Amino acid sequence: MIIYGRNVIREALQAGAGLKEAFLQTTADNAVELAGLENDLLAAGVPVARLPREKLEAVSHSREHQGAAARIKGFGYSRAEPVLDALGAPPFVIVLDRVQDPHNLGAIVRTAAGAGADLVVLAAHGGCRVTPAVLKTSAGCAFRVPIAIETNLPRFIASLRGRGCWAYAAVMDGSSCFDLDFAGGVVLVFGSEGDGIRRLVLETCDFRVSVPMARPLDSLNVSVSAAVIAFQVRRARIRAGGGR
Repeated sequence: MIIYGRNVIREALQAGAGLKEAFLQTTADNAVELAGLENDLLAAGVPVARLPREKLEAVSHSREHQGAAARIKGFGYSRAEPVLDALGAPPFVIVLDRVQDPHNLGAIVRTAAGAGADLVVLAAHGGCRVTPAVLKTSAGCAFRVPIAIETNLPRFIASLRGRGCWAYAAVMDGSSCFDLDFAGGVVLVFGSEGDGIRRLVLETCDFRVSVPMARPLDSLNVSVSAAVIAFQVRRARIRAGGGR
């Protein structure tokens, strides 16, 4: 996998993501920053090649590379159970039921990092995986937050309820996220951009939650809804003394 973007590569380097080689632009406005990144890469034993902009675009398959790209073996997904077992506090988990757009997924992962989520879970079928575009949109936060893939989301959500969590499904006609206390362990479930949350997944959840609108709208972008609700969870956890 080729990843790109200065922050993404720095996050991958700090996470020990197994960078095989890196490619930096020969001339750029951010030459000083690229030189610093090159020093860090070389210090970590990562070979660095300098390429002109056109070749770097060809390597990264993007014009948004910020003068830097790198090759990694592949993204390292986590296993959900060990992550949850290692927690010393009630879990905060974000479950995505077939979110398909890589920019939405990247934005949600970045939100998960900022809001203090312990784990992001993707559906095994029908949704986006962690791609270079996801990594770039997440600003490298996909290397900070554990991301797991689960085949059976209803069963997984039920197992979280067995750990003392309450599951909240984000829908248009739910209770206002501003009125809920989000006590204990929290599972936020968001559906695909077109079809929403599947029926069996929805039926496994305890509550339905929504973002109250000041004006009539069909819906919010899923990444926007996730940001609003996730930070309401963070606010509640801080008030309860469990915020991180």
